[in-house]
Amino acid sequence: MVQQEVVVKNRLGLHTRPAASLVKLAAKFKSDFYLERDGYRVNGKSIIGVMTLAAEEGASILLLFEGEDEEAALAALVDFFNRGFDEL
Repeated sequence: MVQQEVVVKNRLGLHTRPAASLVKLAAKFKSDFYLERDGYRVNGKSIIGVMTLAAEEGASILLLFEGEDEEAALAALVDFFNRGFDEL
């Protein structure tokens, strides 16, 4: 299992459009993927799960991956967060 903490950078937070993009990107990988915020863990491949985090700008989120392509998956999702969900 690999994990890394990221921060939501865009001012609108992790709203519907970036949540859908996140789930679509995560689905490209075989590894299990979870997001955790304030001790609440959700399936990162579920749009409903991601939306329940209600992650606003500045929120810290822990990304966790487990599986055969976990390193590549982590790198891709960290990059997605660092780019502000391509909305900056």
